Amino acid sequence: MITTETLLEAFVQRSADILGEALTGIYLHGSAVMGCLNPRKSDLDLIIVVAHPLTEAVKRAYMDMVVDLNASAPAKGIEMSIVTKAVCRPFVYPTPFELHFSIAHLSWYREHPDDYIRKMQGMDRDLAAHFTILRKRGKCLYGPPIDSVFGEVPPQDYMDSIRQDISGAVGEISENTMYLTLNLARVLAYHQDGLILSKKEGGEWALSHVPVSFHTLVRDALHEYVESEEVRYDPDCARAYAEYMLHALSEKAEKESGTASGNTYSSGGA
Repeated sequence: MITTETLLEAFVQRSADILGEALTGIYLHGSAVMGCLNPRKSDLDLIIVVAHPLTEAVKRAYMDMVVDLNASAPAKGIEMSIVTKAVCRPFVYPTPFELHFSIAHLSWYREHPDDYIRKMQGMDRDLAAHFTILRKRGKCLYGPPIDSVFGEVPPQDYMDSIRQDISGAVGEISENTMYLTLNLARVLAYHQDGLILSKKEGGEWALSHVPVSFHTLVRDALHEYVESEEVRYDPDCARAYAEYMLHALSEKAEKESGTASGNTYSSGGA
């Protein structure tokens, strides 16, 4: 496997070759810039900004390039979104995107590339979280500085974005314990203390902010995330933790709004 640095250099060069004058910038966010990249657990998170919408032919050439490089990426592959500069500053929410890829969509593209190119565009609320992390801790790989391309993301948009990943946590945490344990912590850390944290940092924050009864769960999640070793979790403890964290989020929202907001963080699906 090639190094992450070599892979990113190839990504930048081949992006410039394909996109030409349309390319504004390429920006890295996520674990790769937050000090917790794990080749066995992580992906490479990229935002590509273009000056104008792309043709289907250009999207097809770009996707072929991404899929080719994805074979040399960390275990979870490349996750990238292409957006136009116009939706970045001032920030538009929900955020329109031109093209998106992650390994979850790899089979769709390989089996039906034309269908993928036609349909893989629209609005993505997750981009509010990505842009927020970019502005705080991202890295420019190509193009103008981050602050000159990406406008401020309103706190309510960022909160709406990150809460989607955890709104169904009570029903889902038994199947995705590590991810939801750490993600619930980073969401609560932002809601309580205004902190923009990685999953690892979120888990570390939780160890000084949640009841001791959940510390073993959090430590196990951190161990799995950092060491990539299988962990046997207590499902009852995990569900209780999810209930506790969602209640803490709901209580905080109620105090801020002065109205009942228990439905803001539901235990249903995202």
